[in-house]
Amino acid sequence: MADTIADTRRLFTKPQNLNDAYGPPSNFLEIDVSNPETIGVGRGRYTTYEVRLKTNLPIFKLKESCVRRRYSDFEWLRAELERESKVVVPPLPGKALFRQLPFRGDDGIFDDSFIEERRQALEQFLNKVAGHPLAQNERCLHMFLQDESLDKNYTPSKIRQA
Repeated sequence: MADTIADTRRLFTKPQNLNDAYGPPSNFLEIDVSNPETIGVGRGRYTTYEVRLKTNLPIFKLKESCVRRRYSDFEWLRAELERESKVVVPPLPGKALFRQLPFRGDDGIFDDSFIEERRQALEQFLNKVAGHPLAQNERCLHMFLQDESLDKNYTPSKIRQA
């Protein structure tokens, strides 16, 4: 048997310059859920959230977008991703059924602390989902993030990279 010698030479690395270190990242995807707004009165009352996207990923047609979505829209997105993709979709924050009971001492689901808690959880959900390479190919995700209104009767399909 021949003796083998381990190769201990160092890999040649390119020195990093200031542009590499402090320039814009090569690929980024930022999604913020902010500015909750409660609309309507009585039983027709609901809260919408601003969903702002900034990216340089070529799969997204718009590099910046801002849309308003309500909790039921997030439920729709989750159901579509579960049905159409091979992605394990994380859970949404709960429906808060106890907060919807009448005669509570607070504003229930319209209480500022609850809205803020839900906003954070929705932002975390969206960033997990949109950060997944397979989910990025789903048309429903693109519609949710970039189309002003959701066409819930759309034909599910994959997005082709530009």
